[in-house]
Amino acid sequence: MEKQAAIRVDHLTKMYKLYDRISDRLRDSLGLTRKKCYREHYALTDISFSVDRGETIGIIGTNGAGKSTILKIITGVLSPTSGSVTVDGRISALLELGAGFNMEYTGIENIYLNGTMLGYTDAEMDARLQGILDFADIGDYVYQPVKTYSSGMFVRLAFAVAINIDPEILIVDEALSVGDAFFQAKCYRKFEDFKKEGKTILFVSHDLSSISKYCDRVILLDHGKLAGNGSPKDMVDLYKRLLVHQGPDPSAELLRKTGDGSMNLAAGLAEDGCGNDGSSDSENGSGWIGAMQMNPGALEYGDRRAEMLAFSVLDQRGLPTTTIEKGSLFTIKVKVRFHEDIDEPIFAFTIKDMRGTEITGTNTMFEKTEILPRKKGETDIVSYTQRADLQGGEYLISFGLTGYQGGEFVVYHRLYDACSLTIVSVKNTVGFYDMNSEITVERENAREG
Repeated sequence: MEKQAAIRVDHLTKMYKLYDRISDRLRDSLGLTRKKCYREHYALTDISFSVDRGETIGIIGTNGAGKSTILKIITGVLSPTSGSVTVDGRISALLELGAGFNMEYTGIENIYLNGTMLGYTDAEMDARLQGILDFADIGDYVYQPVKTYSSGMFVRLAFAVAINIDPEILIVDEALSVGDAFFQAKCYRKFEDFKKEGKTILFVSHDLSSISKYCDRVILLDHGKLAGNGSPKDMVDLYKRLLVHQGPDPSAELLRKTGDGSMNLAAGLAEDGCGNDGSSDSENGSGWIGAMQMNPGALEYGDRRAEMLAFSVLDQRGLPTTTIEKGSLFTIKVKVRFHEDIDEPIFAFTIKDMRGTEITGTNTMFEKTEILPRKKGETDIVSYTQRADLQGGEYLISFGLTGYQGGEFVVYHRLYDACSLTIVSVKNTVGFYDMNSEITVERENAREG
């Protein structure tokens, strides 16, 4: 059965006219000049996608990518320059919290004012009032003018009004991180309730963990253009490339690919005498185990002034394996070669779950590990040793080799999802990792007789 689209965006373009002088704007609006006296700025260029009913779609991108603009067009706040948007369902939009509030009105009066703006009758708002008050939880302040509210109280009330109606489509723009920690938890519970109820959700956030956790699919925007549309894990990885100005340019030699389009380290390993059999003729004596089989779907990029040649995961006995027993020590090793002089290299690894959520990780800067400048042709073996307190399950390991040059962040080499890691456990607790709690139970009053 074909899914029904709740939102359809077709060839959407939004262009702004930028004037150098106010007089130019006036002459242009009155048609007093035939010469173009403005510069064209395209916030969105030929964007097309659809959101199926019941889907949760994330939109990510750098600042200025067009995320908020596209939401405002979908909700009718802005008009497109060209293209069209079709929406099938009642929308509740969390864009600019408190927009439309009258600062002189009380909280109660603003609740009914916003309800009227959303098309509800007073009777319908009467039925929703208690839910709004319970969610906002600002007590008797709701009877005071909102101009007397703290910023936290203001956003609590605004969020409660926006979310406690019964929308078919929820549109959220960075609005889940409002208020204190307890209110944020309440916001996320409400968000999860919407997902369980099968609501359609369009979600913009810079919180990549939330994007990975909640979204079924992710749309990536870059400078107003559609850069990708796919799984959360793939789009988050691509977004991280955009952050270091290494976007999806098929002509750029950023990726080392095999004939089938997958990425590996075969060339680098061959040059260095390390094979995928887990051995190295030249370095067994120094404790280097060699290279493990790399995930054919791994993402690999960087300018390659320094390069990771091989990696390995070792259990507590020092044997190479990707299956680790929960609670045991294990070591991740990476072999790095420097092709140019590097002043301040930073070595890193990250462990993600299968949805792409970053669970844990570290780097030499976080750990305050002193790394001296490296010379061209030098090679390092980087070892990370830690206890496997993750819950039993499947994970992915990523590696990073970065640094700073002239105050600018530089990516020399990154390997996303380079290999899998299986944690074997006979006891799983709640969440991502085990705190290894020690529990004691004491009877306070023993029964006599």
